[in-house]
Amino acid sequence: MTALARPTHGRVIGGVCAALARRFGTSATTMRIVFVLSCLLPGPQFVVYIALWLLLPSEEKARASAW
Repeated sequence: MTALARPTHGRVIGGVCAALARRFGTSATTMRIVFVLSCLLPGPQFVVYIALWLLLPSEEKARASAW
């Protein structure tokens, strides 16, 4: 597994689904479909997405702060 950081390439809106897909070894398309399907269920999916968008560093910042 890789570090959890939003990629600079291959992101659609914020890069959260692409980051999660890279972290767990799935495709970004699969992760996006899972997210869209989860939005059909009640819960705070959009709030979690926005929080991850704000909290996850971009790939450039994560690479710069790495040792």
